[in-house]
Amino acid sequence: MNKKVIMMAKVNKIKKRNGTLVDFDKEKIVEAIFKAEKAAVKDKARREKCERLANIVTARIYEKFSAKNIPSVEDIQDIVEKVLMEEGHSEAAKAYILYRHERSKLRKAKAMMGVEDDIKLSLNAIKVLERRYLLKDNEGKVIETPGQMFRRVAKHIASADKKYGVNPEKVKDTEEKFYELMTKLYFLPNSPTFTGAGTKVGQLAACFVLPVEDSMEGIFDALKYTALIHKSGGGTGFSFSRLRPRNDRVLSTKGVASGPVSFMTVFDTATETIKQGGTRRGANMGILRVDHPDIMEFIVAKEKTNKLNNFNISVAITDEFMEAVQKNKNYELINPKNNKVVAELNARRVFNLIVTMAWKNGEPGILFLDRVNEDNPTPAIGKIESTNPCGEQPLLPYESCNLGSINLSRMLKKNNGKYEFDYDLLKETVHAAVHFMDNVIDVNKYPLKKIEQMVKGNRKIGLGVMGWADALYLLGIPYNSEKALTLAEEVIKFIHDEGRKASVELAKKRGTFPNFKDSIYDKKSKYFKGVDMKLRNATITTIAPTGTLSIMANCSSGIEPVFAISYIRNIMDNTELLEVNPVFKNIAKKEGFYSDELMKKIAKKGSIQHIEGIPEKIKKICVIAHDISPEWHVKMQAAFQKYTDNAVSKTVNFPSYATTQDVEKAFMLAYKLGCKGITVYRYGSRERQILNIEQVNRSEAGKKEVKKEKVPKGSIKVSSEYVGGCPKCNL
Repeated sequence: MNKKVIMMAKVNKIKKRNGTLVDFDKEKIVEAIFKAEKAAVKDKARREKCERLANIVTARIYEKFSAKNIPSVEDIQDIVEKVLMEEGHSEAAKAYILYRHERSKLRKAKAMMGVEDDIKLSLNAIKVLERRYLLKDNEGKVIETPGQMFRRVAKHIASADKKYGVNPEKVKDTEEKFYELMTKLYFLPNSPTFTGAGTKVGQLAACFVLPVEDSMEGIFDALKYTALIHKSGGGTGFSFSRLRPRNDRVLSTKGVASGPVSFMTVFDTATETIKQGGTRRGANMGILRVDHPDIMEFIVAKEKTNKLNNFNISVAITDEFMEAVQKNKNYELINPKNNKVVAELNARRVFNLIVTMAWKNGEPGILFLDRVNEDNPTPAIGKIESTNPCGEQPLLPYESCNLGSINLSRMLKKNNGKYEFDYDLLKETVHAAVHFMDNVIDVNKYPLKKIEQMVKGNRKIGLGVMGWADALYLLGIPYNSEKALTLAEEVIKFIHDEGRKASVELAKKRGTFPNFKDSIYDKKSKYFKGVDMKLRNATITTIAPTGTLSIMANCSSGIEPVFAISYIRNIMDNTELLEVNPVFKNIAKKEGFYSDELMKKIAKKGSIQHIEGIPEKIKKICVIAHDISPEWHVKMQAAFQKYTDNAVSKTVNFPSYATTQDVEKAFMLAYKLGCKGITVYRYGSRERQILNIEQVNRSEAGKKEVKKEKVPKGSIKVSSEYVGGCPKCNL
C-alpha cells in the first residue's frame, strides 16, 4: 500500500502536445468525462459517477507511468476511452471519441495557419489573430501564441500603474487580473490595443476625429494627420462643414472653391493607398451639416457604389431641421465662411432624399447633432462636430478614444437550472475594465501632440458590450420583446453606474480628468448638469460594433441580433465550412433536435422560423436580424442609448422588399426615442456585400473542385474577409 502511494505521488506531470510539462490534474479528467456523459445522456449525467470513473483512469495511469515515464495528453485520453468502454459507458465513449476527433481537426487547421493555440480559442478566432494581431517575424511567420499575445497586452497596460507609485508586486497582480480578464473572454479592448501594445507602433486607440479647416493648409494638414493615424491602426472621422460651398469665390486665388465633396474624394484616394498598420483597411466617417449649402450633393455622394468606398457618411441634423420636417417648412442654408444665409430649402424635400438614398444603399446615415452636444461633457472646450467611422464615438476635434467591450454571454450564472445575469461578476469585470482602459491612455503612443493633449485632458473611455444576442438566447428571451428592452436598460444602467463608481475610485488615487473644471460634472460650472461626481474619465460608456472582438470571444457582435443561425464560410483553399451559432448549437443538442443535416438546411435561409422539427418555443427565442422588424431594432438601440455616455453603433436591418416609407418611420422613431444617430441597411441594396443569402459570389478560381462538406445550394455565404460587425462595411 505504501509502495503504491509513493508511486502515485511520483506521477505528477503530463506532457502537452508541444512538449512542455504541466502539473497532472485529476479534476480535468473528471470534467472531460462529465462533458462526455452530458453529451450522451444529457440531464442524467452525475458528477459522482464521473469522479468514480476518473479514479479508475487515474489508477491506470499510475500503474502504467512513472516520474521517469511521463504520460502524454494522448496517453491519458486513450486510457479514458478504454475505461469508458470497459465500464459500460459506450455512448459516453462515443461522444468522447467524436470530441477528440473534432479537436484534432481544429488543431490541424490551426497548425496550417502557423498558430499554436494555447488558449483553446475557436478556429475563427485563431484566423483573426493570425491575420491581424499575433506578432510576426520579417518573413511573416507568426512568432507568438494567443496566450503570449494576451500576456504582452496585459503586461504593457498594467505597467501604467507604476506612474502612480504602485509597488512592483501590485503591478504584477494587476497584470494577472488583466490577463485573466482577456483570456476568460470577459472583456477585450479594441483592435489597436492588440496590435500596438508592447510594440514599436504603440498606438492603442481606435477612434480619432480631425478638424478640416477652410484652407488648403488646413485641408492637407488633416490629410497628413489621417495618414499617420491610419498607419498606426486608427480610424478617422471628419466634419467637412467648415469648408465653403462649391463655386464660392476664393479671394486669394481669384478662383472658385470646389466644395466639401470634392475634397472628400482626395481623402478617400489617400486612404486607399494606406494599409492600416498592415492589419486592417483604413476607415473614415464623413459628416456634413444639413444646413450646409452643398448638402444635396453630399446626400447623393455615394449613390454610385464605386465612390468614397473608404467612407461612411452621415448628415448632421439639427433639432431646428427636424421641426421644419415635421411642419413641412423651409429652412436656411448657411455659408460657413461668413455664417450668412445664402438660400432656403424645403426640409421635407431634403429629408425625403436622405431617406431615399439610405433605402437605396444604406448611405447616408443620420447624426442628431444637437442631441450629441447636449451630452458633450466638456462644452467649454468646444462643440462636437463628428464621430468615428461607425458612429458610436462622438469626439471633439483632435480627440481620440480607446474602446473595449464586455462579453455579456459570459456574465451569466445558473440558478435552479436557469440562466440569469451574474451581477457580482459583471461589477468586478466593469471595474477591472475601467482600470484597464484608463491605463491605456497613459501608455499609448499618440500620433500627434495635439491629440495627446486633448485625450489626456478629457481621458474619455468607451466601455461597451458584445454577446447581447447570445445572452438573450441563453436567458430564453426573444430579442424583439418588451422583456428584452427592459433587461437591456437594466444591464447598461448597471454598467454605466458601476463604470462611474470605478472612475470615481480611480480619481481619488489619480485625480479627475484635467478638464474637469467647467465640465458638466463641475458644480461651479455654468454647464453643470446635476451629476456631482469627481470622475477620472469624461465619458465611460460606448456601444461599438465589435467585429473582430466578437469573433475572438466567439459571441454575437455588439448589441446586434445574430445575423444567421447557420451559414457557410468560405475559407482558405476554397474550403467551405458549415458554421452554427454556438449557443444555438448547445440549445439544439440539449433539446434533442440537433443534426448536421438540419443545420445545413437552416444555412439555406439563416433563420429557423420556417424549419420543421424545431420546437416553437425555440423559434420564438432564437430569432435572427431579419426575423426582427426595424421598429424593434430601433427600440433596442434606444434602450442601450438611455444609459450610454457616448453613442451606440447599431445597424437597423430591413428586408429587401422594404419601402422608403419604412425607412422614414425608422428615422422618425430613432429621433423620438432619443437615439444619437441611426444607420439603416436594406438587404441586397449593394452590389457586393459581405454576408449573402441565396447567392454565391465566387471568382473563377473559386469554381475549382472544393474540399467541403456537401451543403445546400443557395446557402448563406460568408466571405473569407468578413470578421463580424456591420454587414455593409465589416467594421
